[in-house]
Amino acid sequence: MSDIDDTTLVERAQQGAGDAFGVLVQRYQDRVYRLVRRIVGDSEAEDALQETFLSAWRALPRFKGDAAFSTWIYRIATNAALMRLRKRRPDVVSLDAPLRDADGAETMVAQEIRDWSATPDEELISDETRAAMEKAIGELPDDWRVAFMLRDVEEMSNADAAATLDLSVPAFKARVHRARLFLRDRLDRHFGTASRSA
Repeated sequence: MSDIDDTTLVERAQQGAGDAFGVLVQRYQDRVYRLVRRIVGDSEAEDALQETFLSAWRALPRFKGDAAFSTWIYRIATNAALMRLRKRRPDVVSLDAPLRDADGAETMVAQEIRDWSATPDEELISDETRAAMEKAIGELPDDWRVAFMLRDVEEMSNADAAATLDLSVPAFKARVHRARLFLRDRLDRHFGTASRSA
């Protein structure tokens, strides 16, 4: 059954074929796990993964196929992960407002960010740099991190990722843009510090 397309598997699963849903789970569990792990961390990733597929199984009779199954399952996974984050942090702040520094000035101005694209390949792939990137991703506001993960890690199209998050494409692109600027700023600081200490 592994060579059957998603649409056919969904139809069979909706008709009660549990093995068809099992194939869908096998097909998407690694990608969904990677996504939720990046959102909630290692400690809650397994729980978010289980919640995703349990919710998908329960909602499957209502799945109309208006979007691709992959978009639908990513939406469920994202919601499951974000619900876990909200339980941890009940005071949620709007993430669509520009970032501000300690003085209240906006920090996301592209001209203020140094270009580090010429950094040698060896430095980019070093363990230290990977750790800096992971740390920076972990510091992203939740909504920006999810958008960044869908677009730049999972490589979803803007349209599919926006649909996953139930956003307009321009709103989704704005979140990705802000996430990239945030990460670039953090990595700029990392490279600046590394070059000064060298």
